[in-house]
Amino acid sequence: MLVRGKLLGICGTDVDIVDHGYGWLPPGSDRLVIGHESLGEVIEAPPGSGFAPGDLVAGIVRHPDPVPCPPCSQGNWDFCSNGQYTERGIKARNGFGSQYWRVEPEFAIRLDPGLGDCGVLMEPTSVVAKAWEQTDRFATRIPVPPRTVLITGAGPIGLLAALLGVQRGLDVHVLDRNGDGGKPELVADLGATFHIGDVADVGIAPEVVIECTGHGPLVFDLGEVTTSNAIICLTGISSGTGSNSIATDAINKQMVLENTVVFGSVNAARRHYEQAADALAAAARDWLERLITRRVPMDDYAEAVHKKPDDIKVVVDLN
Repeated sequence: MLVRGKLLGICGTDVDIVDHGYGWLPPGSDRLVIGHESLGEVIEAPPGSGFAPGDLVAGIVRHPDPVPCPPCSQGNWDFCSNGQYTERGIKARNGFGSQYWRVEPEFAIRLDPGLGDCGVLMEPTSVVAKAWEQTDRFATRIPVPPRTVLITGAGPIGLLAALLGVQRGLDVHVLDRNGDGGKPELVADLGATFHIGDVADVGIAPEVVIECTGHGPLVFDLGEVTTSNAIICLTGISSGTGSNSIATDAINKQMVLENTVVFGSVNAARRHYEQAADALAAAARDWLERLITRRVPMDDYAEAVHKKPDDIKVVVDLN
């Protein structure tokens, strides 16, 4: 399909690519078109594709490897077992950072037209949709379903994780180092509780944690505040190289005796984008709009990569 790009979301992965050289060039190319958080309008679609001109769409980032491995052959390319997957704007495949782009219909998701520009939140929402799907699966091992959730980090991923937690009817708490950029109000308007400071000061014993900061030492601190049978999902990645001393034997003992699950979750398969589309369609439009705190013209895209204190989600206007 031919798609006219509308908006491009910027996240920490783009910063790593631009500032630290992360990413892989497409074969035979000396440059990578960045951008994996897409929003566009269909211009041309092949007959029988299920899409039509005017449809609002987002592109799926990860593509299966060419072999394919068993997970990729089943559509679970987020669980690729041989590492030969590609990713739009990240790994060996150009991204969506252009005014027009093409996408295979099977790697595009139609969005509710009522979302408008908020559809650019699709990709980060797919990340937390997968995190919640996997968390829900782990929760089936526990006789009593979990009720209290702690989200660490109130960036876009953390706020969207909180949204999906509230949509599940859970008691959601969000922890961040500061309250800049209207974060407390956004959390409160979800019906959740905002906390500032260290995890030890939150004052709750969560049964589920969705960790969205990528701060390594925090992962081990979480085990000190969670309940027995807790589930800790890691979604954040840090570009730092710091080291810390930890009591590995004590942590191992604690995890075993407390039945603690800690797992990582990355990217998303098609079904997670579909879950994300449903979650966004069910959310309050005005709340989603407030997540987009800065719009940068395409000519000034470099300004979007450098975060400002009040930023939550920064987008590039491709028009």
